[in-house]
Amino acid sequence: MELIRGLHNLQPRHRGCVATIGAFDGVHRGHQAVLGRVLREARALGLPAVVIVFEPLPREYLHPEEAPARLMDFREKFRALAALGIDRLLRISFDESVRSMTAAAFVERIFVDGLGVRRLVLGDDFRFGRSREGDYDFLKAEGERFGFDTLSTATLALDGGRVSSTRVREALAEGDLELAAELLDRPYAITGRVVQGRQLGRTLGAPTANVALNRLKAPLSGVFAVRVNGGGLFEAAGVANIGTRPTVNDGSRANLEVHLLEGEPQLYGERIDVQFLHRLRPEQKFDSLDALREAIHGDFAAARAWFAARTMDRYDA
Repeated sequence: MELIRGLHNLQPRHRGCVATIGAFDGVHRGHQAVLGRVLREARALGLPAVVIVFEPLPREYLHPEEAPARLMDFREKFRALAALGIDRLLRISFDESVRSMTAAAFVERIFVDGLGVRRLVLGDDFRFGRSREGDYDFLKAEGERFGFDTLSTATLALDGGRVSSTRVREALAEGDLELAAELLDRPYAITGRVVQGRQLGRTLGAPTANVALNRLKAPLSGVFAVRVNGGGLFEAAGVANIGTRPTVNDGSRANLEVHLLEGEPQLYGERIDVQFLHRLRPEQKFDSLDALREAIHGDFAAARAWFAARTMDRYDA
C-alpha cells in the first residue's frame, strides 16, 4: 500500500480513484463494511482504492486531554488497511489550515483537485469541514456538481447495538474482551517496540518486556492473559499489565509490560504484537513492593490456569 504523506505530495498520477475518509480507529467490522464497499467499487471501475485519514485525529488536536484513547496508533492502522487490500493511504496533517477549511473548499481541494475522486464511499454518520458543516447530503450535491458519485454505507449492527469505535472502547474499559473481539473481528492487540525499562520487574522475580505505546492513554487497563507474536515468538503465552503503575508512582502516562510465562528471550528493540485475551484483574495500588510481588505471582498462576483450561476445552471438543 502506498502512503501519501500530506496534500503537498499528491501527484497527477494520484488522480482518479474510489475513496473514503474517516478516523478508522480500530478498523472494526463497521469500518470493514465501508472499506469492502470501497474495494468493490474500485475494482469495478479499474481504479485504486484510497483511504483518507487525519493525523492527529481532529479530537486529539482540538481537545487533547479530553480525546478518547486510541485503539490504534498510525502504524497499526496502516498495517490493518494494507492487509485489507487498500491501494493508497492519504495522511493529512490536521492543523489550523485544515480545521478552518470550509466543507466546500475541502471538497474542491482534496476530492476534486487533489484526488480526482470518481466515487466517494462514506459511513452514514460522517461529517467534515469547519464546524462539521459537511454531511452526506452536502457531498451528494457536490458530487453532482463536480462529477463524482457519493455512496453511503449503512451502519453495521451487532446484538442490537451499533458497531463503533466508541463501543469497542467501552467493551475494553469494562474488560469484556470477547465483545471487543467480536466487534473488531479479531482479538484486540497492541503492537509496539520493546524498550529499556526500569528493571523493577526483574527485582520482583517477574522480568518484563516494556512496550512503547506511542499514545498518552490506553483504551484498557489491568492485568491480562495475552498471546505474544514477533521477535521470534509465535503465540507465546504471557501476562500483561497495562496502566499507570500506581504502586510505583510512575506518573499518569500509560505503560504496557509483558511477562512471558515460558522463557526469557532477548526482545529489546524488537516489535511485538500483544493480543489481549482475558482480564485477570483490574489495576490496583498495593501497600508495599512485597504485596505487589505476591499479586504478580498470583497473576502468573491465574494466567497459567486460564490457558490450561482453554487447552482442555479444545481437547474435549
